[in-house]
Amino acid sequence: MTIQTVLAYAFGLFLLYIIGMLLVIPIKIIFKFIMNGILGALLLFIVNIIGGFVNFTIPINPVNAIVTGFLGIPGVILLIILQKIL
Repeated sequence: MTIQTVLAYAFGLFLLYIIGMLLVIPIKIIFKFIMNGILGALLLFIVNIIGGFVNFTIPINPVNAIVTGFLGIPGVILLIILQKIL
């Protein structure tokens, strides 16, 4: 095996590594958004159930769903604060 063949294999493995990393990073971001959305929706549901006993609910509408979906738990806390202020 010549040095050119070894370098070609090394370069090919390096390219595979770079392509793999480019595919993994967006999957991590998508997974993070999905987890934020699930946790935010679950917390919003729990807040509405518990808040029903003390006459405090956050209406589920498209704007609140988007805020909760993108921000997750901090989004629900933001909605609670905005509900109390306004």
